[in-house]
Amino acid sequence: MQAKLLAKCKYVTVKLMTEKKARKYRSECPMNFALETFGDSWSLLIVRDIVFWGKHTFGEFLRSKEGIATNILSARLQHLENEGILTKSPHTTDKRRDIYSLTQKGLDLIPIMLELGAWSAKYDERQPEEFRQFVKTVRADQFEMTEQFKRLVAGGGCIFSDVVGRHDPNQ
Repeated sequence: MQAKLLAKCKYVTVKLMTEKKARKYRSECPMNFALETFGDSWSLLIVRDIVFWGKHTFGEFLRSKEGIATNILSARLQHLENEGILTKSPHTTDKRRDIYSLTQKGLDLIPIMLELGAWSAKYDERQPEEFRQFVKTVRADQFEMTEQFKRLVAGGGCIFSDVVGRHDPNQ
């Protein structure tokens, strides 16, 4: 089985529904597909900002403490939209601003984001005890908590300010 999967890791052209042209991937490997779709650090941080901190506008993403450049942010938002992870819609009261939200495909990244957070809580001693306790709480009933978080984020909420009561100091 493993040899069969590795043998499939070759260049392949896959037609994407969100793009009107064929897209070339490095291989058919599932890890490669995931990494090419959302795996760069900026894309993951944008998804993190939506899921955990409730950020939805270009300006809110720009104020994140990692300091993304405006041209990179624009490119990553466009990429995530093209990949079907984000949707963009006009702000209801300020038509000059756009609101970015996760699609179902984007919401399905929440378990991955939780796992990345759990891994960091285990290996990064800088993570606060509050976050380590959050990970333990999620682990106690991971499936139900993940489904609850998906519903919360789909409704415009976010994990840390709505569930944990923690607020992003960079807003």
